[in-house]
Amino acid sequence: MKAAKKAAVKKTAVEKSAVEKAAAKKTAAKKTAAKKTAPAAKKAAAKKTAAKKTATAKKTAAVAKAAVEQPQPPPAGKPESPAALVRRARRINRELAEVYPYAHPELDFENPFQLLVATVLSAQTTDLRVNQTTPTLFAKYPTPEDLAAANPEEVEEILRPCGFFRAKTKSVIGLSKGLVEQFGGEVPGRLEDLVKLPGVGRKTAFVVLGNAFGRPGITVDTHFQRLVRRWRWTAETDPDKIEAAVGALFPKSDWTDLSHHVIWHGRRMCHARKPACGVCPIAPLCPAYGEGETDPEKAKKLLKYEKGGFPGQRLKPPQAYLDAGGRPAPPLGAVSGT
Repeated sequence: MKAAKKAAVKKTAVEKSAVEKAAAKKTAAKKTAAKKTAPAAKKAAAKKTAAKKTATAKKTAAVAKAAVEQPQPPPAGKPESPAALVRRARRINRELAEVYPYAHPELDFENPFQLLVATVLSAQTTDLRVNQTTPTLFAKYPTPEDLAAANPEEVEEILRPCGFFRAKTKSVIGLSKGLVEQFGGEVPGRLEDLVKLPGVGRKTAFVVLGNAFGRPGITVDTHFQRLVRRWRWTAETDPDKIEAAVGALFPKSDWTDLSHHVIWHGRRMCHARKPACGVCPIAPLCPAYGEGETDPEKAKKLLKYEKGGFPGQRLKPPQAYLDAGGRPAPPLGAVSGT
């Protein structure tokens, strides 16, 4: 009996020893496997980290390279060399040409006479208001001869929505008489002739020359003046001096399109009081970046006309503008939505 009990105890001890040995063996195997796996995992992690560092380095280098290649505005208070200014100004014009490939004169016209009258009427008001007013004017007075012989009071009533209607009536009737008496009822295609007409200055003359006759000219309106000073192209304030300073930065063949690009940008993004800096395509080139809203979502809400999803200024815009998603302006009296 005692012998059997002894044998059972011995058997239990042997079994317990076997289990402990198996567990120890299993634990040792795990440790060995972990030792073998650890270097591989460590190596993979190191490889992954190195790849990330390489990608970051490449990205940083690319950004740095782009920054070197792209003309930068000078830091505040530091002068910019003439050559650097020319490079930066022309780069801005190229960028704007991509943003506004459909830029055009925003006054409706079918001939040089209509453009001349519309440009005179656009002083101190919007092109949109002029475009909503001139259809009635040109329907009643289609030629210089007709307008020259018009009753001033009737013309004043038509032009009332444009503001300063009495002075503008005097100008358009006067320039019509000048066309009839001096140029046989035809709009002249020379600057020196155009500026002789009542109410016609260099700005108006260049609008007509550039867009009705294809002769290059810089249109220095309020938007143009504001932007070229904001971009530090010139510090001049006199329109004639601004025209000369900016004209020196570009080939003459670029002048008319340059005027459209700058004016369109001023009307749509680079506003006087609150520029939409956060969505501006030329922000890296602009010394005044940060004067306006820099948050992209908030800046989007500042966009006007077709950039903001609203109608443009012309009742009958070019097809290229419509193809680019632009919408015609509403007729006089309709709700514009802008």
